[in-house]
Amino acid sequence: MSSILVIDDNPAVATALEVLFSLHDLDTRHASSPSEGLAMLEEESFDLVIQDMNFSADTTSGDEGRELFAAIRARHPDLPVILLTAWTHLESAVELVKAGAADYLGKPWEDTKLLATVNNLLELAETRRELDRRRQGERRRHEELVNRYDLRGAVFADPASERVLAMACQLARSELPVLITGPNGSGKEKIAEIIQANSPVRHGPFVTLNCGALPADLIEAELFGAEAGAYTGANKAREGKFEAADGGTLFLDEIGNLPLAGQMKLLRVLETGRFARLGSNRERQVKVRVVSATNADLPAMIREGSFREDLYYRLNTLELQMPPLAERPGDILPLAEHFLGKDGPRLSQAAAHALQRHPWPGNVRELRNVIQRAQLLATGPRIEVADLGLPKVAGGRAAPPREPSREQLEAALARAGGVIAQAAAELGMSRQALYRRMERFGLKAS
Repeated sequence: MSSILVIDDNPAVATALEVLFSLHDLDTRHASSPSEGLAMLEEESFDLVIQDMNFSADTTSGDEGRELFAAIRARHPDLPVILLTAWTHLESAVELVKAGAADYLGKPWEDTKLLATVNNLLELAETRRELDRRRQGERRRHEELVNRYDLRGAVFADPASERVLAMACQLARSELPVLITGPNGSGKEKIAEIIQANSPVRHGPFVTLNCGALPADLIEAELFGAEAGAYTGANKAREGKFEAADGGTLFLDEIGNLPLAGQMKLLRVLETGRFARLGSNRERQVKVRVVSATNADLPAMIREGSFREDLYYRLNTLELQMPPLAERPGDILPLAEHFLGKDGPRLSQAAAHALQRHPWPGNVRELRNVIQRAQLLATGPRIEVADLGLPKVAGGRAAPPREPSREQLEAALARAGGVIAQAAAELGMSRQALYRRMERFGLKAS
């Protein structure tokens, strides 16, 4: 049962509130003075405070109410407070709402409005507690992940990234091939490094090959090596990536660009561990774990005949999907701060908001480039929005921000203690836009 503390020196007011709330299964306690109310807050746990603005018969200034509210905010910053005020205290109440009070109601109040306000704030308080519990759980999982595994310096804070990293560490224990899918620049190579670092062959070599960075006629030589004279310009024998990766991991990036002839030979190596250099009939035996990555739609390529189905299922024994940066917004600012380093200018609040609102089609790679550019252009101790050089859409308007999710709305409202103006400012929205978004998700507003 939720618990409400009423701080008011008028017994009639306190009794009326106690009766009203008891009819709706709300536990109510009463303090007749600011000092008594503050003492009770130190000794007991309450979900909401309703306080009067005036406690002295010989003054109507509302100073006592302001002092009480300031004390509550200082000692219990997350506790929602509703102000009860006569019309003479309206200006003071408005000032305190701007300072973080949840709401104010005039005397005499309307029961319906008061109950709606109280219920909304209690729901937000429960949401805040749930978010706190969730954050504590996430923090524990984050610490366990960081302490237990070698994450190769990965920077992450978003639960979506944590899930991928945790799965990568689990899959690392096997020697089976892993296919990492996801858009360009999302961090697929970092995931491959983490798999290698936590695998049974962690002490072996980690060799990479970007299959999209070489001409098709050279990829086979890169993979399997070549003898002298095997092709034009091959003046001496050369070792291929499979030989170099023997006893370790071979990371094949952009595997969808591997030509069909190379796909057939790669399939044989995955099945037998044997291959021959170009220009040689002598087979070599290696033990290599293959981790591959692609941003291509391999099933569609199979249907088109440009990728072998049998190779796909061999590579895709274990699959990891790396989400785009737009789907893990909690990583944006930690990554930006990481790219900034310890020295140099820091992000202004406006610049931080701009980074969070940008859709990041180029993912982590784009974010790194934006931060590096901003460091060069910043002329003061702060990086401003103009320094970021984020793209504009037609007509000179800034690209529209991503709509916040229900979870983001609940978190912002909880941090703001239900103060709509404060939550809207944090989300970079107008109050009207926030109300519309809350209504779409079925979130109540006072």
